[in-house]
Amino acid sequence: MAGPTWEYDGYQAERERLRESLCTLGNGYVATRGALPECTADELHYPGTYAAGLYNRLTSEIAGRRVENEDMVNLPNWLPLRFRPAADGADWLTPDTATVTEHHLTLHLDAGLLERRTRYRLGPEGSLLVRQSRLVHLGDPHLAALRTEFTTEGAVLDLAVEAALDGDVTNAGVARYRDLDGRHLTDVRTAAAGAATVWLDCRTRTSDIRIALASRLTVTRAPAGPGAEDTPDTPPPVTVTAEPRRAVQTSRLTLTPGRTVTVDKTVALHTSHDPAIGDPLRAALDRLADAPGFPELRESHRAAWARLWRRTVLDVSGEAGRILRLHLFHVLQTLSPHTADLDVGVPARGLHGEAYRGHVFWDELFVLPYLDLHLPEVSRGLLRYRHRRLDAARRAAARLGRRGACYPWQSGSDGHEETQELHLNPRSGRWLPDHSRLQHHVGSAVAYNVWQYCEATGDSAFRAGEGAEMLLEIARFWADSAVYDDHLGRHRIRGVVGPDEYHDAYPGADRPGLDDNTYTNATAAWVLARALDLLRTLPEPRRRELTERLGLEVGETDRWAEVAHTLHVPRHDGVISQFAGYGDLAELDWGAYRERYGDIRRLDRILEAEGDTVNRYQASKQADALMLAYLFAPRELQALFRQLGHDIDEDTWSATVDYYLGRTSHGSTLSGLVHGWILTRARRADAWRYVQETLRGDIADIQGGTTGEGIHLGAMAGTLDLVQRGLTGLETRDGALWLDPVSLPKVSTYGFSIRYLGHWGIGVRLARKQLEIAVPDSAGAPIDVRLADRVVTVRPGRTVRLVLPE
Repeated sequence: MAGPTWEYDGYQAERERLRESLCTLGNGYVATRGALPECTADELHYPGTYAAGLYNRLTSEIAGRRVENEDMVNLPNWLPLRFRPAADGADWLTPDTATVTEHHLTLHLDAGLLERRTRYRLGPEGSLLVRQSRLVHLGDPHLAALRTEFTTEGAVLDLAVEAALDGDVTNAGVARYRDLDGRHLTDVRTAAAGAATVWLDCRTRTSDIRIALASRLTVTRAPAGPGAEDTPDTPPPVTVTAEPRRAVQTSRLTLTPGRTVTVDKTVALHTSHDPAIGDPLRAALDRLADAPGFPELRESHRAAWARLWRRTVLDVSGEAGRILRLHLFHVLQTLSPHTADLDVGVPARGLHGEAYRGHVFWDELFVLPYLDLHLPEVSRGLLRYRHRRLDAARRAAARLGRRGACYPWQSGSDGHEETQELHLNPRSGRWLPDHSRLQHHVGSAVAYNVWQYCEATGDSAFRAGEGAEMLLEIARFWADSAVYDDHLGRHRIRGVVGPDEYHDAYPGADRPGLDDNTYTNATAAWVLARALDLLRTLPEPRRRELTERLGLEVGETDRWAEVAHTLHVPRHDGVISQFAGYGDLAELDWGAYRERYGDIRRLDRILEAEGDTVNRYQASKQADALMLAYLFAPRELQALFRQLGHDIDEDTWSATVDYYLGRTSHGSTLSGLVHGWILTRARRADAWRYVQETLRGDIADIQGGTTGEGIHLGAMAGTLDLVQRGLTGLETRDGALWLDPVSLPKVSTYGFSIRYLGHWGIGVRLARKQLEIAVPDSAGAPIDVRLADRVVTVRPGRTVRLVLPE
């Protein structure tokens, strides 16, 4: 099969979980990890299936406290298909229990197919070749299918085959969560529905969401080869059995050498969250009854992927392009056009595993900028997830004694704060207080995404509607959080945690939180300024309506303007401080810790296990103050600092970059992305090291086993946006496309197409200092393209080629 692939050769038990994550198949509605169908969940394998937005809440007893957690639910496992020689006493064949002489996995990215080829040795001369092809249908998100082809070599073989729908599953994919209750499914029912069909129905324990699956099994035998005698063939019968928590289909195959027998398993899945259905079980059975055979499903699935690739693909050559293709594949499997109609956010670890319990953090900050310019309807759907939870954010602000909206650091099914109160340090085995819920800057991320979406799409209805409500309420929270300091003559925001996450309190303090986190204050000032811009430009009737509806008081927006210009940005030793007092913390002996531990990415865990705390040191997990240069182009960042009364020149910013580069452990996959993005303009020679680390973050599992728990969606999407916006300097601002390309030697030639202000497929290509902009023919308005030294207007149906200055 032609097209880009991701391949693994040979069976390596210790790498199985990593491969399962990276071979996940999904369609934006549901995804299934790339586990081998004959293997069950254990320390090596984890065959999880997850539906977007499907959560359940349980309470566990941890460290003498009752702790409540909401998890993305591991659904009944539709994959199981195991086999063994039919002789009495024979074991089921798995790579862990039998002799494997060949094993190869191929993930076909263009087609969205996972193929597998395994040869098991049976006795001194015989063997069984197993070939499988799996899909989770992109066109019909409720269907999945598994084709298994068995071929014996050396002797006739009677093979027993068992397929199942397994409801006896738990959430057990993350070792450090295993003290928590993970049994989310209850009331599991199973039954047969005809000669070769079974079904399974259950519900979640507290959220009471029904889940139904139906499975059809068909068996066919290939015609005899040339010259061989072909006897009349009756397909082997399929026996169906309803067991407690499992619906089972079995068949006995007689295999003759060289003649393949094919077993096709087709599955339909529905939940009570689905629109336009009554009973999930009836919907699953009806959909399965209408589903065509595997060849037809495969072709329609490939066609759906072809259409999606045309709208989203990046054209980058070499190894970087190959990895970017894999990253885009996993982004699209998590957030596809099907996602647009769901009430879901951006799960930080995709639909690929149970890390972070499937929660929504601020990762949309790294994901939506790419989607805005390719699948804006998906971005809009994800922003509506936030708008539906605006009332909950208002209530959260009120509990803090403030007006406006305070979005939670971790979100799930509703707008409650889902951040755990305790977290486990695997190094020390201790459960520790978790104060990351003080990362109120997630509200600024929501506001930023609202603004960027509207600038990219020109969606005036959303801008004046849901977008305006969110932006104004977030601005209101920041204005009400700011306290004037007479000594400084500035406003301050106290008691927060910044993006760094290592520092959650001052050394020896009796309460958590830090003062004047620069990232928090600067983004709050930006939000306030944009909220004022929005109010000035809204149609007067809508402005009056919003003022009445939100209860904006006379003079309230004057305070917004004051706070937007007077929030404090602390400095020390000629650089911008991460937060007030950062420069007073102790310096860490980085060399000694690297010599002692090697990998010190999770320095916080190392220090806590030693009885120390990272709060005492100038040591950051990931970019914090430097994140500002990720969000804002150089001109815009300088303007933001000027708004706050600071003239941050290039020398000061360069010194700030150097200062934090030497004090960051990169304990997050996002850290390399942000530093690489910044250095493409500040120090190109050093940028590639960070970019490469982010490209390889999941495929090489550089965080030490975390990818097996789920991919890092923000980092994957961020690498795509690094090419799309970082290297091109692309901004969608003031009704124009702004471009300021830089050259990164390892990624110097690239191209992509975008949707912008109603234009589909605007082509952007950079090669050999030449920039090409092509606007497809349409009835749309011309596009203004602004570069540092000129403005070019490109009419629909035209292509312009511009030579860039050296």
